[in-house]
Amino acid sequence: MSIAVASPDALPDAVGASATGDWFTIDQDRIAAFADATEDWQWIHLDAERAAAGPFGATIAHGYLTLSLLPRLTQGLLEVGGTGMVVNYGLDKVRFLQPVTAGSRVRAVTEVAGVEPTPQGWRADLRTTVELDGASRPALVAETVALFVPTT
Repeated sequence: MSIAVASPDALPDAVGASATGDWFTIDQDRIAAFADATEDWQWIHLDAERAAAGPFGATIAHGYLTLSLLPRLTQGLLEVGGTGMVVNYGLDKVRFLQPVTAGSRVRAVTEVAGVEPTPQGWRADLRTTVELDGASRPALVAETVALFVPTT
């Protein structure tokens, strides 16, 4: 179930609301593609045999890969009608708490932590936790900021 408000002006009504996304598998092919895109070819990401004997027992996703999936993982979790555009305003804090091994499933839980008016629209502070299927701790927690610009 998503968080839905009629317009950017109604965003303050959503403070404290949260929504949970669907599970998404991070497979080895995606990890390898990210390694190629970022030129980060550490063995913990790509060498299955060596990684099996390493500290995580398998290859792991790059922390930045998991972070980069936030738009995919949070898609549809916050729906704001009357929005002409949403701008990624930045990150206030990110913590990688648990490695994501190849083949793991993750999902996002997003909470509207705060909202502030700006001359362009409304700035929303969002706290997103990326849960790791079967783990007691999340893969990451991020405090992101988005600007919701009303339709003109």
